[in-house]
Amino acid sequence: MNLDERSSGRGRRPEGAAPGDDVWGLEEGDEIVPGRSAVRLLGGGERYETYLAWDDRLLSLVVVKLVRPNLVDDEHSLRGLAAEAELLHRLAHPVIVRGFGAVLDGPRPHVVLEHLEGSRLSTLIRKQGRLEPEQLLPLGLQLASALHYLAGERLAHLDVKPSNIIMGAPARLIDLSIVRTVEQLRGVDHRIGTDAYMAPEQCDPVGRGPVTTAADVWGMGATLYHAAAGRRPFPEGRRDESLTERFPQLGQEPDRLDDFVPFEFSELVHACLQSDPEARPVPADLAAELERQVDALPRRPVLSRFRIRPRRRDSLGLDAG
Repeated sequence: MNLDERSSGRGRRPEGAAPGDDVWGLEEGDEIVPGRSAVRLLGGGERYETYLAWDDRLLSLVVVKLVRPNLVDDEHSLRGLAAEAELLHRLAHPVIVRGFGAVLDGPRPHVVLEHLEGSRLSTLIRKQGRLEPEQLLPLGLQLASALHYLAGERLAHLDVKPSNIIMGAPARLIDLSIVRTVEQLRGVDHRIGTDAYMAPEQCDPVGRGPVTTAADVWGMGATLYHAAAGRRPFPEGRRDESLTERFPQLGQEPDRLDDFVPFEFSELVHACLQSDPEARPVPADLAAELERQVDALPRRPVLSRFRIRPRRRDSLGLDAG
């Protein structure tokens, strides 16, 4: 569940449910705005609905994220949409979803996102089980590069998880709806993120904070662990119980990954999952180590060719070779 104590999880309107005041109920061919028409509903959350759409100007499929009809005059929803539109305009990285403009006023405020062909990592794990190192290592390298870029922009994604990763060459990190600046993070005193992929300081920002960009490294570690083992690093918490029962990551350590992946990769993932933010590697160090591990893989045509050349460091405590 996607949790922001002001914005609940993404859900999907039950199939066959009639449109109401809180849903657009658009059918294939319905105009969103002139030159942009709906193809089908993709999903939605408390404040927004997402549609696959056709854009006449781009002559391409796009994804349109619409404010729900009962919230088109809600200042908080419109501010959130405007902030996401500004980020999409500002950011430019091969592993971060691109934006193609926004309509922030009128009857249907929305942002326009690129349509990405490919499965979500969560879907791939559910259907095929755990990933092999030939898939895991390039994925880790790509995510580390995106997190390095975001940290350089003084931003934290705060929701790195398998369902926010579209698999491709390269993979894409999506959903910028709860991104915060470093300055905004200093004032965070509420939980924000998705329970199973939240760093300890996100689970308890008052007791374990402050929240920093290191939270994204923990989310990356939890994501790679899930992809490597085919299961989450911690058991599912119980929402109505104590803090440590809701968030097992506050008091438990994950099982070792050594049975599933090479020892060096296991060490790297567990380094990301350190409870102390200061003990986690920074994304540039992760990228350098992962690139070394990618280079050591047997050469196969399916391997990602996405490469970066960060400055080499030994701060991970791993054998850099």
